[in-house]
Amino acid sequence: MAGLLALAGFAVTGAGLDLVIRDRIENGAFADTERAATDWIGSMRQARPPEPITSSRVPLLQLVDSRGRIVVASRAAAGRGPLSGAHPPEHDRIQYRKECSGGRCVLVTASRVSPQEAGLLWAGEPHTVYAGMDEPSLLASHRLDLYVGIGVLLAGTLTGWATWLVVRRTLRPVAAMRARIAEITVSDLSLRVPAPPGHDAIAGLATTANETLSRLEEAVGQQRRFASLVSHELRSPLTGLHAQLEEALLDPDGDPYEAIRSALSTTERFQSIIDEMLVFARIRTEAPEPPDRFDLGELARESAASQPPDIPVKVRVDDEVEVLANRLQLGGALTNLLANAQRHAREVVEIAVVRSDGKALVTVVDDGDGIEPENRERVFEPFVRLAEGTRRDPRGSGLGLAISRAVVEAHGGTLCVEDSDRGARFALRLPLPED
Repeated sequence: MAGLLALAGFAVTGAGLDLVIRDRIENGAFADTERAATDWIGSMRQARPPEPITSSRVPLLQLVDSRGRIVVASRAAAGRGPLSGAHPPEHDRIQYRKECSGGRCVLVTASRVSPQEAGLLWAGEPHTVYAGMDEPSLLASHRLDLYVGIGVLLAGTLTGWATWLVVRRTLRPVAAMRARIAEITVSDLSLRVPAPPGHDAIAGLATTANETLSRLEEAVGQQRRFASLVSHELRSPLTGLHAQLEEALLDPDGDPYEAIRSALSTTERFQSIIDEMLVFARIRTEAPEPPDRFDLGELARESAASQPPDIPVKVRVDDEVEVLANRLQLGGALTNLLANAQRHAREVVEIAVVRSDGKALVTVVDDGDGIEPENRERVFEPFVRLAEGTRRDPRGSGLGLAISRAVVEAHGGTLCVEDSDRGARFALRLPLPED
């Protein structure tokens, strides 16, 4: 396609060049014949001037009277009729003609002698001087067209070949990336496409593709780990439910209602785990809903008020701190943090909302035993429950803190466990909205 487009462009250029060359050759020829005619007229001193001295370039000169008779002619123009039948008028005394006969063409300048000179030499009878030359061979034949055509074909071919080489070399990394991507499968996402050096568009494409593959590998790894954790977490209550039902069948004299109540309690745990898994998966995979602008301190007060009164929750809000987030999801995250703090606290839980380093900061602190540094990241993993948490709430699912961190990260924030003088200190940071 590039070669065809280049050929079309060169063809237009070649046609224009051909016309320009032809025009310049003709103009040069007519300028020479006009000069020869003017010089001869200027040298005339009698009615029948002597035979003119010609040059090799303009060998044809004739002086013709008003009746078309040749008065004087150069040796090359003798013995032939007038070079042209043109008789220029007084207001346009010089004309250019191309006269052809017998397959031969002559470029002729017809120059009318001025009235003053005609009056002195021929009693006012108008005379015309014809100065001619054979048409140049480049104009008389098709050699010029042939040369231009060959040049156009060569230029178009070279352009197409060069374009093919450049495009092939440019797209070679793309072919390598395509071949590598074809090797990548869901079972092995560790391969990466080769990135060419430089900072051009193809290098950027390779970098973006590798970043996408890294995110895809991480997402697939998370899904696999999550599926493994889910199957492990559901296996225990399912095994318990199966054992309860078998025991009820093996003991026909037992209380069937007690077996049903026990089975119903297990299914409620199933339901709780499944609901929390759905919430966790939805937060991590679905696009976030349109955010609301609200006061984070007010949401903290509402979350604290909804907690059971066994362990009191103290709320401290320094000033109004507005955030742009999903109020329902963020409220659920705060509720999970407060429930976790109450579960491990001895006497009191504190929640504070402040501005810190250009961000909204929410801290939830309990007066329990705290969390060891090596476990501060593990507590946010799905279904991970420390020994103390299992002892205090054996029916928990271990998804509360994982859901809270997923909610915060979906809103561009962070949630972590920080050092504290007493108990555990959870720090939730969210970006402040631009005014």
